[in-house]
Amino acid sequence: MANREELVIIRGARSGDAAAQLALGKLYLFGGASLPQNVPTALHWLCRAAHQGVAEAWQLIGAHIPFEVAHAARDQALPWYIRAAQDGGPEAARTLAQLRAAEPAPAPVALASSVPVAVAAIAAPRATGGAAPAAAGAPAAGQHAVGVGQPASDPAELLRQRTVAAQAGDRDAQLALGLHLARMNSEGDRVEPGNGTVNFKRALRWLAQAGEQGLADAWFAMSRIYIRPEFSQRSASEAHACLERAADMGHSAAQLECGINAWRARRGAEDNDVRAVYWLQKAAAQGSVEARQALDRIAPPPPPASWAEPLLPLLTRELLGSQPLLAARIELAAMFRLTRAEALLLDVKAADQGHCLVVDIRASYGRSKRRLVPVRSAAERQKLDRIVRLFEQVGADMEGNYRQRLYRLKSWLGAGLMAAA
Repeated sequence: MANREELVIIRGARSGDAAAQLALGKLYLFGGASLPQNVPTALHWLCRAAHQGVAEAWQLIGAHIPFEVAHAARDQALPWYIRAAQDGGPEAARTLAQLRAAEPAPAPVALASSVPVAVAAIAAPRATGGAAPAAAGAPAAGQHAVGVGQPASDPAELLRQRTVAAQAGDRDAQLALGLHLARMNSEGDRVEPGNGTVNFKRALRWLAQAGEQGLADAWFAMSRIYIRPEFSQRSASEAHACLERAADMGHSAAQLECGINAWRARRGAEDNDVRAVYWLQKAAAQGSVEARQALDRIAPPPPPASWAEPLLPLLTRELLGSQPLLAARIELAAMFRLTRAEALLLDVKAADQGHCLVVDIRASYGRSKRRLVPVRSAAERQKLDRIVRLFEQVGADMEGNYRQRLYRLKSWLGAGLMAAA
């Protein structure tokens, strides 16, 4: 029976904590104080940790999980032996060679001749790209190859072809097979069960292999599976990890959901609104109307005019040379429609988040509110980089407090008007 410390690890692993999954995998791999050594169970937990990007997990799989155990769970273990071998693990490379040598070859001659055709013909179309491209020698639309030129109207035969193509390493077939086993489409919606039963665990294995080959739709589908209430290994944290992997790969729906989730969780961490704007900008750039609407609610478009715009013609070379920081703040106010207090008090280096400005002067100006201003174009990004470099060369205390900065602005403005006259 597990002791108290091991029970804490078990609970953490079941809740989706990657560090706890790694620790539990080690306990089963090497044996713990109360837990007996159980290599197949160790493989299960190390694979779950590896799915969350823990490099040590797949390195342990490659170095310590023997071929006999890996072969029994080949679909689950194979991607991590590949990763471990790529990291230079000699034991992983040897076991990987054994797994590939033990892979069953397709028996029927007609089916073997049709694998290149099946790869294109039976892979399900992805939501982000439409139908899969046809391979050389592929049959006409509406026909799936069984032999050469033979249609595959039998669902069982089509499933067999998908399995062969997936085992051959085709990522589209792996995605299609995973979606079939989960009885869902690439957008995460349920589909009619048809023949057979739902098998989420097998679906995750195929989807993970497709995801490791760069299919964002596979990671998005995995995130939908992990939040299914009927899934025995339901995990909100793993669903979020898969969703962010899909978003990082450019999946528009995943970016939109990441942005909305971050905005809803803004009370938990103040910088969540910054993450929300980041993901919503990514989704909006791909044409998501919902992302654009959410972005306009979080960071409303700037007003058409700014108090600083009429001052831009006064930024002569002489005035720029005498007050470069003040001139930069006026330019910043005109570009991002900052109020006078925001322009004078903003910590420019801390405010720049790459994709937006965090305008927060509450510590010095109690009447203000924290708000975000997106960087909307490459030209704005270029000007902001120049201004940030200027402020990186000086200390924060060189400009004085708000009253001193305001006095400097009024004095400079009066001198500028006199010079213009």
